[in-house]
Amino acid sequence: MTSAPSIAEIEAASEALRGRIVATPTLTLNSSRLAPHLPSGSTINMKMELFQQAGSFKARGVLLAIDAMDEARKTAGVTAVSAGNHALAVSWGARNAGLSAKVVMPKTADRIRVEGCKALGAEVVLTDNVADAFTEVARLVEQEGRAMLHPFESPFMTLGAATCGLEFARAHPEMDSVIVPIGGGGLISGIACAIRQEIPNCRIIGVEPLGADSMWQSLQRDEPVQLDRVDTIADSLGAPMALPNTFALTRRFVDEIVRLDDDLMRKAMRLLYDGLKIVAEPACAATTAALIGPLKEQMAKRNTGIIACGSNISLNKFTRLTES
Repeated sequence: MTSAPSIAEIEAASEALRGRIVATPTLTLNSSRLAPHLPSGSTINMKMELFQQAGSFKARGVLLAIDAMDEARKTAGVTAVSAGNHALAVSWGARNAGLSAKVVMPKTADRIRVEGCKALGAEVVLTDNVADAFTEVARLVEQEGRAMLHPFESPFMTLGAATCGLEFARAHPEMDSVIVPIGGGGLISGIACAIRQEIPNCRIIGVEPLGADSMWQSLQRDEPVQLDRVDTIADSLGAPMALPNTFALTRRFVDEIVRLDDDLMRKAMRLLYDGLKIVAEPACAATTAALIGPLKEQMAKRNTGIIACGSNISLNKFTRLTES
């Protein structure tokens, strides 16, 4: 059985990160602009992880991974493959640790993310597609000796996400349900580990795009699967496969996964902008989309927490997506 971090281990990680990451606030969604769209009689608290360093929860796990590297590996530098949020976090973490970073991104990545990595001092390699990106990262590991920081299948990413979950649980111990977006499973594996130990009866629900539902399909088959194609506007949730460790933790701790179409995420992006003036990327809006869509009746009269996971989207792309 895949080991889950204990509360003591999560607390130690939180202490190691203190002062280096943002202890992100929570926001109660009681605006009159939002209330008509949310489940009836519900209390909704949003964990504002979009305010995190480098714009997403990824910064937590990246710092823990870098801390665990020996000096020889640090000298060779780090690499990662990502459509954006993980690449930004690796670039930011490497700069803060004084390491060289070379990140590999598909050419379709939002330009604001590419330029953000460069501004943080990372070298950016662009590839035609995600498959080519993984091939290039493997080459960098073999030929340049760089340490590959995996975007989700890593105990450090799970542990970093668990520090977020612990903050949320202790800020709102009254929660009876928590909704978490799923890409590769790094976020939900950690959030679920922490929430399950702090609030044992809390219901944990994952959210995936219909066009990138590798974790949902894996749970149906009871084994990690790889998708033939990914087709969603939520590129931060577009992992083309599930992998053993995060799959095992998700299967162990998560009660349910719901799937969303892109139009519902667009609707949630518009709602968050109209109600809170938040420019949310699709992945960030996914939990709100679940609340106003497939989970609306189920979450009525419940005390629910949702994760707003990231904010790395250009204004041009946000406008294009929300006006389509």
